[in-house]
Amino acid sequence: MMGHAGMAATAVRYLRSVGAPTSAAAQDPADRAAVPPRPALRAVREDERAPLDPADFRAVLGHFASGVTIITAPAPETAGADGAAAHGPAGFACQSFASLSLDPPLVTFMVARTSTTWPRIARAGVFCVNILGSGQGALCRAFAVSGADKFAGVTHTPAPVTGSPRLAGVPAWIDCAIQVVHTGGDHLIVVGRVAALGTDTEAAQAGPLLFHRGTFGRFST
Repeated sequence: MMGHAGMAATAVRYLRSVGAPTSAAAQDPADRAAVPPRPALRAVREDERAPLDPADFRAVLGHFASGVTIITAPAPETAGADGAAAHGPAGFACQSFASLSLDPPLVTFMVARTSTTWPRIARAGVFCVNILGSGQGALCRAFAVSGADKFAGVTHTPAPVTGSPRLAGVPAWIDCAIQVVHTGGDHLIVVGRVAALGTDTEAAQAGPLLFHRGTFGRFST
């Protein structure tokens, strides 16, 4: 994962390569005079914040229907300080998944910073997105439970490049390496570079598993 300092250094190197100034001192005086001064910055006072009930926020955003995925990562080759190897592969149910870029092929998902599964995925450095079908609501619920053996009784095979668990019967899967991680409030925004992907034509015929206002549904025409 690239930290803020690394991203800043990369940006500076790019600007220098194309001949752009990287600091105010490098600009022409006339150009500096044309730039308006920056406004004074200050912290926002508590009484200036718009009242926002978290329950209302969740209820309103719940009107946005989404697909459902399970993000998986392989078991570590060696045990970490917390004995993670004893827990086998990692995985969690995720609805905040989206395609991000075609060239290069990138996808993204969001995960809570309090997630106990995310550190294991981060250590692996890779993941597989398992896109769920309409009949896999129970599988999704199993992976939404914290602390349980989520892979108990679940058939899976290694994804071809990263070895992350590819769950049986999913309509589609995307095998990825972690490209970069950004902070986003109480969540992390994980960007993955796609290494391999595929579909199961038979499983896809049943249609996708959808999530809307706290319940599962299916697509119909």
